[in-house]
Amino acid sequence: MQNTLITNSLEKSYSYTEYRNHISKLLLDGLSTGETQSESLTHYSTLNEVRMKRLDKTIKLTPDVVEKLKAIKDNYVFLVISEGWCGDAAQLLPVMEKMASENDLIDLRIVLRDENSELMDGFLTNGGRAIPKLILVDAKDNTVLGNWGPRPEGGTKLIKDAKEKFGVINEETKTELQKWYLHDKGISAMQEITALLEKAQASK
Repeated sequence: MQNTLITNSLEKSYSYTEYRNHISKLLLDGLSTGETQSESLTHYSTLNEVRMKRLDKTIKLTPDVVEKLKAIKDNYVFLVISEGWCGDAAQLLPVMEKMASENDLIDLRIVLRDENSELMDGFLTNGGRAIPKLILVDAKDNTVLGNWGPRPEGGTKLIKDAKEKFGVINEETKTELQKWYLHDKGISAMQEITALLEKAQASK
């Protein structure tokens, strides 16, 4: 059942370039991805497009991550659930793209959350539809080998602490999270995703 869902989702998926182009095209019409449309979501999508363009140029994989990625010998898919307005996705997708580009055996494919609710509901975070969610798939038979997301452990802790302190995620917390990402330079995400890959490799 899950394999069929993964197969169907992959058929509707975007490459990284296609995803970026899709968001850009929608923004020309003043729209964002997703079922809900609002001025704020379009605003976030515009900010994220600028952010991703910058990260595409500046993200650098660490030498140890490059070495581990090049050692991967099996075919995997990074199937990522995302939306153009999602700030975490904008920070993390460029990292995932950079990782996948290091080894031809890894393919990054992206699906939109609101168009893939059944898939999303199979990978909830504390009961919520938090994105981005990376699903590690065995490309041979579309078996799910693990998942990761919606953000690295450090970012997760920052949000958890803020919820406990303020009860909500306010604008100040969102700003602090963006600063955390800026300081981290994608290193936490690349290390945690590489660890997920290594675990899958070791279980074969």
